[in-house]
Amino acid sequence: MKKSNFVALILGTVGCVFFALGMCMCLIQEWGVSRQGIVCGAAGLVVLLADLLIWRKMEGKAPIVVSPRTLGLVALGVAGALLLGVGMCLSMVFGKLVAGIVVGLIGIVALLLLIPLAKGLKD
Repeated sequence: MKKSNFVALILGTVGCVFFALGMCMCLIQEWGVSRQGIVCGAAGLVVLLADLLIWRKMEGKAPIVVSPRTLGLVALGVAGALLLGVGMCLSMVFGKLVAGIVVGLIGIVALLLLIPLAKGLKD
């Protein structure tokens, strides 16, 4: 295993654990630690961003260029993931099965559109 991949593995694991713990702290109201959860989740996101930047530097890759196309793809990915999650919540939490399936499928289609939009179609 390359050193850069090992560092990315460690930082990614730490970042994901902090982010997941922060999300649990915010969403489980019985714990009563939502403010601390916000801090913990934000710390996890910072570690994950640092992980990405450190890994790219260690691999000798060029910095990420933020273009309108990149921002559009990120927005589509976020919207697709949110729609998929809302569809799951409608189906499982609120008992609106048909509406949940429709919203979830729209989210899945949005996420599937990312592949050809990001990579393009080739023969």
